[in-house]
Amino acid sequence: MQRVRATFEKKGRAKYISHLDLNRCMLRTFRRSGLPIWYTEGFHSHPYYSFALALSLGFESSCEILDFNLNEDIPFDEIKDRLNAVMPEGMRIVKVADQKQKITAIAKAEYSFSLTAEDADGLYSAVQALLEQPQILIEKKTKKGLKEVDIKPEMEVVSCEKTDNSVDMVMRLPAGTQTNYNPSLFIEALRRTTDIGFDAEKIRRTAILCADNSDFD
Repeated sequence: MQRVRATFEKKGRAKYISHLDLNRCMLRTFRRSGLPIWYTEGFHSHPYYSFALALSLGFESSCEILDFNLNEDIPFDEIKDRLNAVMPEGMRIVKVADQKQKITAIAKAEYSFSLTAEDADGLYSAVQALLEQPQILIEKKTKKGLKEVDIKPEMEVVSCEKTDNSVDMVMRLPAGTQTNYNPSLFIEALRRTTDIGFDAEKIRRTAILCADNSDFD
């Protein structure tokens, strides 16, 4: 059995494919590719594949992780080409390799996004004021209902730059089997602390990381 890890992009129109629909999409993709994917055992056997992290609807990504098993060894370049030949618009396999690390090694995800506004100077000041607060409290949905959490201790701002009409940010947030945050939480907190109207655009997951900030692979 060949254990394969594929990294793929999800951009453009594909960002509106929900995680549930993504599962159906990949099932069709595997069938059309003709790859000898391994099926689970049992009465209701089905093709085995899994995604490392769910991606929020409307977010783009250049680093989504897909794990699957094949019944025979096939060169990585051939796997990549056969999948890309039948992938939907906006999705493309960028790398195929062996599965090295366990999914539990994932600790963070990196995102880039732009906050656009007519008053970019005022918005930049509002962002800086929020980042300087001792806490950034938001309400997050959990299995037990809404819970107030402080996202600041686990939030790392990699960059924050102002342009003529936007504030462009790169941020690392916890991700994995225990805690999952995404930039919409920070954006929500910012809307509550400023009267400046702005739009959040070009939200993209750019890296999936381990605890030491090395790339997960």
